[in-house]
Amino acid sequence: MAARRVILELGTGNDLHGGDYTKAALRAVQDALHHSSLAMIRTLKVNPKTDMFVDVTIGVQQPDKVDVEKVRASLPHGIVTVKVVKGGLDVADSDNNDPAVIASAAVAVRLELP
Repeated sequence: MAARRVILELGTGNDLHGGDYTKAALRAVQDALHHSSLAMIRTLKVNPKTDMFVDVTIGVQQPDKVDVEKVRASLPHGIVTVKVVKGGLDVADSDNNDPAVIASAAVAVRLELP
């Protein structure tokens, strides 16, 4: 049976000094996770190691600068996939050459349900 999306959470994260895209992405994912409670996973007796699929999409201005493995490792449950696309926002600070990086995250959870 195909897994069905049951949760979609959105988050934003930033790195105000240093231009670290991975740090901004991790903060965006954590922001999304903190908006959600997965109580139904326990109620439905879903095995998060085999029946829960977590699809993460990160939007940043320079997708190649995100460490996808660090993002994947930050998710506590599920079979995780991470995709990084162009999005988010860089806010220039030309006086100090210190851009603020803003990342967006969408975290979708799909479950194998009977």
